[in-house]
Amino acid sequence: MIRVVIADDHLVVRTGFAELLDTQPDFEVAGTAADGVEAVRICRELAPDVVLMDVRMPGMGGIEATRQLAGAGADGPRVLILTTFDLDEYVYDALRAGASGFLLKDVTAERLFDAVRVIAAGEALLAPAVTKRLISEFARLGPRSEAPALSTLTPRETQVLRLVAEGLSNPEIAARLVVTEETVKTHVSRVLNKMGLRDRTQAVVAAYESGLVVPRSRS
Repeated sequence: MIRVVIADDHLVVRTGFAELLDTQPDFEVAGTAADGVEAVRICRELAPDVVLMDVRMPGMGGIEATRQLAGAGADGPRVLILTTFDLDEYVYDALRAGASGFLLKDVTAERLFDAVRVIAAGEALLAPAVTKRLISEFARLGPRSEAPALSTLTPRETQVLRLVAEGLSNPEIAARLVVTEETVKTHVSRVLNKMGLRDRTQAVVAAYESGLVVPRSRS
């Protein structure tokens, strides 16, 4: 059972998503929130697996709420940001705050279900347009800092992290390295553990911010 909290200042949006999620046997809507403060409080009380988080809310917005929840450690919920447009101006800040992915508010029911399951499983959920914007922002800002944990990775783990940052899936990485998919999963898990990262999305952010991977647009 995947437990979900929905945070949005519009009652219609909260109700609509809740009704859709309730149609699935593997989902449980644990609660809803109308702003960031309420979202943080409810999540800490109910410990959901996934939060559908609106960016623009009165008082504390979705990015700050995401930062507080994502900083709670491995037991905190994974955050799926709700946006109106693919190229939301807050994409970069939300990912740096710890968001695991983005979802358009006009998403179809099936896409919503898939997105929640993907995020709950620890996978990345970034639409191509969002990824393009994110990489462009990394290209503009350049590396922010060297990640100390990079030195703890083996050469193969570093190689896997590079491929994850390029957007390759586990099967694609397995094919590229000529290893089994299970071996790739093991490497990814070790990378996340060593670097203290929550999921693949944060691995992508860390790889670019540390300079391990340099956007082609900078060359």
